[in-house]
Amino acid sequence: MSHTPGPIHPKLAPAERALAKLAAAFPETVEEHPWDHRAFKVRGKTFLFLTGTAEQLNVTVKLPHSGVLALELPFCEPTGYGLGKSGWVTASFSPGDEVPIGVLGQWLEESFAAIAPKRLVAARAAGGEVAAAKKTAAKKKTAAKKKTAAKKKTAAKKKR
Repeated sequence: MSHTPGPIHPKLAPAERALAKLAAAFPETVEEHPWDHRAFKVRGKTFLFLTGTAEQLNVTVKLPHSGVLALELPFCEPTGYGLGKSGWVTASFSPGDEVPIGVLGQWLEESFAAIAPKRLVAARAAGGEVAAAKKTAAKKKTAAKKKTAAKKKTAAKKKR
């Protein structure tokens, strides 16, 4: 059973909202609430956990490329439950801390790219969902034209 996350400190709420908005903008992203966390998933796989409380905001992402550097920052540590071994990093912020939304946004990009299917990542790099949808529609149209042409050739051969 999932629960809605509890209240977050008012000074941390804007950062949480900004990160949630960034995450939700990735293609095919859905938000779920397992274990009193906000989890942002693509095709059933999580690329961001947001945990907000009255005392702290935790941002957990998979960083296969920049994780080692991220862990040098004072607000980062390997994610618990053994996930840190797989490149997951948790950044924690208190109400008085400045939350670096720009850096965290870059980490969201990396985490999404690490988790999402490669075609979806490529489509995003090529212009997002709109470009992917146009490409899919164009492929279907081309395939339909080829199929029609093949049927006409077969029909013409049968008439001979």
